[in-house]
Amino acid sequence: MFKPVTVKVKKLSHYDESFPLPSYETTGAAGADVRASLGAGEKLLIKPGERVLVTTGLSMEIPMGYEVQVRPRSGLSYKTGLMVLNSPGTIDSDYRGEVKVILGNLGKVDEVINHGDRIAQLVLAPVTQAHYEVSTDELTETARGAGGFGSTGKQ
Repeated sequence: MFKPVTVKVKKLSHYDESFPLPSYETTGAAGADVRASLGAGEKLLIKPGERVLVTTGLSMEIPMGYEVQVRPRSGLSYKTGLMVLNSPGTIDSDYRGEVKVILGNLGKVDEVINHGDRIAQLVLAPVTQAHYEVSTDELTETARGAGGFGSTGKQ
């Protein structure tokens, strides 16, 4: 068993108290589902080609050395044309604003998000910061070399 990392969550004034906090649906789940907090009975229509910012009613205090990644829910993406557009989105440890999810409708029909719908999953991940420096030396050679996207030769 592993020891969970605590992420403090603040419920904002428009958060629906009947909702659970982001939660894992199974013991082996990596992502905790988060819900749209639009207001009781409210809906959000997303037309094909549109993108919207969906409110969750939550803000977080993520421990230094971690990020929360906002990822699509596979069921929502499979059953509708909706996708988390900047996937995975990153919530930095020093951000204290509301968690919002950018959804885009990549399908051909209107889609509706209802108040309380599970719209994304949140994954806590460790962060390693790099130190970038200019090298005056040549970079090491590899079999791939400077080949671009899709250049590994696999079909």
